[in-house]
Amino acid sequence: MTAAMVGWAHLPFGKHADETVETLIVKAASQAIHDAGISPEDVDEILLGHFNAGFSEQDFTAALVLQADPALRFKPATRVENACATGSAAVQQGVRAIASGDARIVLVVGVEQMTTTPGPQIGKNLLRASYLEEDGDIPAGFAGVFGQIADAYFQKYGDQSDALARIAAKNHKNGTGNPYAQMRKDLGYEFCRAESEKNPFVAGPLKRTDCSLVSDGAAAIVLTDTATALGMKKAVAFRSTAHVQDFLPMSKRDILQFEGCSKAWGQALGDAGLTLEDLSFVETHDCFTIAELIEYEAMGLTKEGEGSRAILEGWTEMDGKLPVNPSGGLKAKGHPIGATGVSMHVLTAMQLLGEAGDIQVKDAELGGIFNMGGAAVANYVSVLQAIK
Repeated sequence: MTAAMVGWAHLPFGKHADETVETLIVKAASQAIHDAGISPEDVDEILLGHFNAGFSEQDFTAALVLQADPALRFKPATRVENACATGSAAVQQGVRAIASGDARIVLVVGVEQMTTTPGPQIGKNLLRASYLEEDGDIPAGFAGVFGQIADAYFQKYGDQSDALARIAAKNHKNGTGNPYAQMRKDLGYEFCRAESEKNPFVAGPLKRTDCSLVSDGAAAIVLTDTATALGMKKAVAFRSTAHVQDFLPMSKRDILQFEGCSKAWGQALGDAGLTLEDLSFVETHDCFTIAELIEYEAMGLTKEGEGSRAILEGWTEMDGKLPVNPSGGLKAKGHPIGATGVSMHVLTAMQLLGEAGDIQVKDAELGGIFNMGGAAVANYVSVLQAIK
């Protein structure tokens, strides 16, 4: 354990027309610094996770973090981007800076403002996280990419509509207890399962309730080395991290296996000296319900093609053997791209300190995080444990 989280902030996710990328960054950064009990002068390095891809006209954003306090002026600040895993990419760069000794205290901010962009352009922006030479003409944008994945999965393993609806219902139910979630409404299994005017098909077998929300939001964390962390008021350490990058074109791999996800989980658990059974819960990347289903298999919770067992038999419910997405996941919480991975780390830290309120997992000791960019292209895993 070389790095630990000692402070954080999480703004509510949703539609924030009265905010800008700059104001979201400033609020999250300021709150995280205050929460850690440090002064801005103590920060050695700043990392900003911001996907953008056309959502914001302001495309040079790393220095906006300095707007949080004049004392941050002249600190090194870098924008990090790796599609939908942008937030975790920034977090892991911060962990590396601590581990290398280049920095003692690192401020990591994740941000995105998506809802002020017109609907058709949102789809185009998100599709930039795919391989445009092959996927550029897919209808329904990035939902179309995962609609194709769902189609292929259904063809190979049978209709999984019941399982997908159960995943959506589980995550929306969990999200009702998350004060930061964009949608705090228990939609219920029947609504998620049935096609309706309010829940139409979007792409392939995926309905609206199978797709994560377009969101605005920001989150931030303060990192330091474990020795320093033990002298602060709270500390959640990284037992391990892993990053596995796969081919961008889906044609170059078996898209139903999420092999990068499997390898990242294997590496992170191996480095931590743990097995999946040791984890108290997992926050995983449910950009679409089919993604969470396949991730059950990729993380080793079930055999290949049997992911539906995990949800249909209740394994991943809040009271199951491995709760998955107690926060409500991207499905209920929202998915402001650059903020998502940072959010996952903040909410996992809160769980491990028993501070998660209505989404608290009982006796949580070890938390796993999986955040991915594209269709299992950028794969990031963190394993966290409270040490103070």
